Amino acid sequence: MRPDLPPYEGAGSGWVHIHAAVRATALIAVTICLSVIQLCALRLSAPLSLYVPRLWHRTSCRLLGLGVRAYGVPAVGSPVLYVCNHASYLDVNVLGGLLDGRFVAKAEVARWPVVGALSRLTGTIFIERRAHSVRSQSDELRRRLQSGGSLILFPEGTSSDGNRVLPFKSGLFAAADAVSAVSGEVKVQPVTIAYSRHRGLPMGRRLRPYFAWYGDMTLVGHLWECLGIGGAGIDVVFHDPVRLSQFASRKALAQHCH
Repeated sequence: MRPDLPPYEGAGSGWVHIHAAVRATALIAVTICLSVIQLCALRLSAPLSLYVPRLWHRTSCRLLGLGVRAYGVPAVGSPVLYVCNHASYLDVNVLGGLLDGRFVAKAEVARWPVVGALSRLTGTIFIERRAHSVRSQSDELRRRLQSGGSLILFPEGTSSDGNRVLPFKSGLFAAADAVSAVSGEVKVQPVTIAYSRHRGLPMGRRLRPYFAWYGDMTLVGHLWECLGIGGAGIDVVFHDPVRLSQFASRKALAQHCH
């Protein structure tokens, strides 16, 4: 079960709903505006379509009350396979504001109301998790990397409670053996994301479930409480990039990134 909503600083629980309503209204307005611009840019094949998603991610982080601190440097040049642990749908906003790349998501996300449409607008690649689909979808990811584009992958395959990192699925690293005509062998950069603070203080296990999304939590209810509380401090660490040729197998690469 999810714990009761923690008391909001200096006010009763009513302020939580007021803050949630204000932030939600602003987020919806910005999302509609930028979605229209992105749709037009895609239909016209305009370069603007490459920049609108990043603008939306950064703006949504501010509206959600997220404070992001980045450590290390994202790998330069293309292509790069960024692999990161996964604690929440908020990870997408955080990483999307820091990286130039397309997200890789499970196929079910494409069928989610609103979220699926927004994901398609930002160029998300959807993959089936069934064993018989792994090879064909790895080929699709490989083609994307070979063309010079970067990918952002959550190799746990699902989100966790934010207190631990689930095992990485080595099959999702199959695309790492792609060779690009642009820059040769694909770089693989491990990335760590941690929900570590709330309003400047350490975030413990009691508050983390209001930002980490996992188990049977409903998306709308969880997002409403997240909007109401706000103030999450998130750390993102970019580790040294590696290449598949440095390891004996994809499994060894996955273990290293984990």
